[in-house]
Amino acid sequence: MEKKFYITTAIPYVNARPHIGHALEFIQADVIARFHRQKGQDVRLLSGSDDNALKNVQAAEQAGMSVEQFIEKNSKLFFELSKALGVQLDVFWRGSDKQHHASSQKLWELCKKAGDIYKAPYEGLYCVGCEAFYTKDELDDNLECLEHPGRKLERVSEENYFFKLSRHQERLIKIIERDELRIVPAARKKEMLAFLKNPLRDISISRSNERAKNWGVPVPGDDSQRMYVWFDALNIYQSGVGFGFDEQQYDKWWPADVHVIGKGIVRFHAIYWPAFLLSAGLSLPKTVFAHGYITTDGQKMSKSLGNVVDPFALVAKYGVDAVRYFFLREIPSGEDGDFTEEKFRARYNADLAAGLGNLAARVLTMAQNADVDVSTNSKEMKHAGIKDLVDKTQKEVEKALGDFKFNTALESMWKVIHACDKLIEQERPWEESSGQKETIKTLLVVLVALGEMLNPFLPETSEKLAQQLKKGSGEPLFHRVS
Repeated sequence: MEKKFYITTAIPYVNARPHIGHALEFIQADVIARFHRQKGQDVRLLSGSDDNALKNVQAAEQAGMSVEQFIEKNSKLFFELSKALGVQLDVFWRGSDKQHHASSQKLWELCKKAGDIYKAPYEGLYCVGCEAFYTKDELDDNLECLEHPGRKLERVSEENYFFKLSRHQERLIKIIERDELRIVPAARKKEMLAFLKNPLRDISISRSNERAKNWGVPVPGDDSQRMYVWFDALNIYQSGVGFGFDEQQYDKWWPADVHVIGKGIVRFHAIYWPAFLLSAGLSLPKTVFAHGYITTDGQKMSKSLGNVVDPFALVAKYGVDAVRYFFLREIPSGEDGDFTEEKFRARYNADLAAGLGNLAARVLTMAQNADVDVSTNSKEMKHAGIKDLVDKTQKEVEKALGDFKFNTALESMWKVIHACDKLIEQERPWEESSGQKETIKTLLVVLVALGEMLNPFLPETSEKLAQQLKKGSGEPLFHRVS
């Protein structure tokens, strides 16, 4: 096992407030990071803000603010969201940082030296939402972006710099086929290989200062151009660990072990980004994990529909671990999932209040009444069936997290909770009997094991449970909501 583990979230645009899709990604990345810390690895979790996007410039103009003021305000919201969700970020790196600018210019120079950058006129349809050019065959029947239907694309005609993506096609196919760059889930890998079956077109990697409003990373040696946002934004993964200015840190952390991203930007991370790195002679990330989208009551979140859910309000109302649990348990890893408050409350009451919370309260009460020392360090479980289930679950949780199947890991843990409930009904340890104390001791040991397994998922609850098991009492972990 390697001693270091470097994981990143996607670098969100800061043209608007964060929504629950951002919350999902923050939480998933934090679970992976905490799991690897628990294993004793030296972990770095990086997120940040994509400050240089054209959509930030346009949103700032609409808000009547300078771009600097606008991105400063919104980038703080993303950082505050990470804290509200209990996410342990080690680095929050911004695209407007001058060290990031210098780092991105170094990446540009390396690609240019490799002969992969050239200048040419270009005309095409540009989606500001994706910050990407599209051909007609990549759009829907209305010539609209599949990710942003209903939004008119801009026709752009200007002279740009291009990257020779086509030059790296065969190598990219082999890298993805052999899992030298692992793409999870398998459906996303299949999509990328299907895309690579067609001839790759070279991509524009700059925009004119006129269109960029002089915002973003300057192209080295050409004052008339700024870097295309994806070229510099992807490099935040490197500049955030010192690429171009702190080689000791960079050599320690790079390559990234996992990029956690949304399914809509897999092509940028699994094709464009590796191509830039191959061109520059740099190591590739090891894994790209792509989660799905969250709908609200079956509909895509949209300001116009008024169904965008505020994650800050959700945490304030229900608590951080309740929010973490819902997104990890209810949203299938790598697939789309749906959110409604009705679903949220149902999951909360069934699994947290009546499930884990009720089990902990019952066992602690029985231990008090039977005068069982809850602070014992005994790991013995006299009930073989429960012991085997816990051992099996610990292995299942580790495997599930290796495959980023958060919901599967939690399902396994809740089987243990249900088994404990069944044991209580069978053994009736609230009544005096010859096996009463042994049953209670077994249940206490199971709660300790559950607390440890839950730590990456529900860190606040895990700590509360650990304290209750030391003291023998405490406030209910979760109160039922209506």
